[in-house]
Amino acid sequence: MRARFVKSRLWAQTAAAVALATAVGACSAAEPAELDRGRQLFLTVQPACAVCHTLQAAGAQGQVGPVLDEIKPTAGRVLNALRNGIGAMPSFAEKMTEQDMQAVARFVAHSTGAAP
Repeated sequence: MRARFVKSRLWAQTAAAVALATAVGACSAAEPAELDRGRQLFLTVQPACAVCHTLQAAGAQGQVGPVLDEIKPTAGRVLNALRNGIGAMPSFAEKMTEQDMQAVARFVAHSTGAAP
């Protein structure tokens, strides 16, 4: 019985470590090329993020969604919104690859000075 408990606990700890590593990877610092890619996607994905959001680094002056320079969302928060949608914002999970969503998330977080 004790061996089963230890094995179960070890599995739970391993799962937690993998989840944490994935989250940290999604929000880690970005390379300049990735930031450029994120900016390009912010301006061109359909519908473009810039249509709704204001973000000085992208020259975007949207009037519908939150002003990203003010709310300074973390990369994790942006990634969650891209994956799942939030409020009137649609999900981009079927329009963008995971790598592209991460590039946009890192670009927004970096541009606003949010924590990675």
